[in-house]
Amino acid sequence: MNAASPRAGLFVSLRGLLTTAVALLQTRFELFVTELEEEKLRLLSLLAYAVAAFFFLGCGIVMLAIFFIVLFWDSNRLLAIGSFTAIFLFCGIAAVFQAQRLIRRKSGMFAASLAELAQDRTALHGESNDASGN
Repeated sequence: MNAASPRAGLFVSLRGLLTTAVALLQTRFELFVTELEEEKLRLLSLLAYAVAAFFFLGCGIVMLAIFFIVLFWDSNRLLAIGSFTAIFLFCGIAAVFQAQRLIRRKSGMFAASLAELAQDRTALHGESNDASGN
């Protein structure tokens, strides 16, 4: 009967270890999903504001260009048209370079999940080193 007792204790310990591991994985997965949902909401709101800003600023800039072209129609209409063309091209090229810079920049997505996994790995290595030292 004494031989069965350590075996039962081993199974209870393994079951407890497995339960803890599953709970840990579930927590990490929930954190990952939460970060993914937050990033999705942030990107959707960013897209909505960007579309609205693009539309209204575009309309405003076109109306401003028309205003100045009509204002200088009699004296310098070609200069006004050329100036606004140059300004629009410069702004467009600057926007392309800014977009390329943002594409190249590393995203901070899932930073919290990766940090938690790194802490878990460090803690597990620390426990295994402590166990081997005893």
